[in-house]
This record gives sequence, structure tokens and C-alpha cells, in this order.
Amino acid sequence: MTRYPLNLPVDLKQEAEALAKKQGISLNQFIMWSVSEKVASMRSQLDDLRFPLITYRRGGSGDLRPVIRGTGIHVKTIVSWIKFGESPKTVAEEYGLDIKQVQEAQAFYQAHKAEIDADLREEEELEEQHKKEMKKSKGRKNVKAKTASR
Repeated sequence: MTRYPLNLPVDLKQEAEALAKKQGISLNQFIMWSVSEKVASMRSQLDDLRFPLITYRRGGSGDLRPVIRGTGIHVKTIVSWIKFGESPKTVAEEYGLDIKQVQEAQAFYQAHKAEIDADLREEEELEEQHKKEMKKSKGRKNVKAKTASR
């Protein structure tokens, strides 16, 4: 294996050494492992190269969701606002985005309409289910309150 000189910033090197020690490996092994993990991650990216301002981020459920690169803002959020009649300029101002980011989110939506529409439908269904459960819950509380007051 070939060795390469590497000058890490002091804080980063100390943090990497601590993590390597915690895992029982050398700093060199830790760096090699980190670089190979990063390369594998980049190799398997699902990004659509036609839309460099959009990337995928894994959500809490483990699903990959398209977001505006460098932000946590989902493409479906932008699409929803525009479907509700907001202008791209207003959406950009509201979220602190560049108009180009909003326009690219719109273009991405047009290219991936089925995927994003399915995600929006799923979200609406979950919201409806939640509303029904809340109504049931309130109904039970009202019955308990009436029973307790007797």
C-alpha cells in the first residue's frame, strides 16, 4: 500500500485520532476507512445529474427524499407552495432561497412528477388518518369528562 503525506488541521486530526482509538484502529486505518466509505457513498449517489441543485437525503423512515442541495428543504415543500398559488419569487423569499433553486425544484418535479405526487398523496393520507384519530380521541375524552362529572 502506498503512503501519502496528509496534513490535517489540528482539531480534525485530534478528533480522528480519538475516534480511531475508540474503534481500536490506527489513524491511517481510520482515514483509509473514511475515504473508502466516502468514495462508495459518492459512487452510489442517486442524484439526477440534470439537476445539480437537487440531491437526495435519507429521511427519518430511511426513505430517500429529494431536497434542495445545501438545505433541508424538500422539493415537495416547494411544489406544495406553488400548487397553492404562491409565486416562485415568494417561495424563494419565504425559505431564503435563490430563485434558481426554486425553479430547479419545479423542473425536478416535472421530471419526477410520479415520484413526488405519490409522496404528496401519502403525506395527505397520513394527515387525514391523524385527523380521524384526533377526532376519536377527543370523542373519548368528552365521554370520560361527562361520565366523571356525574
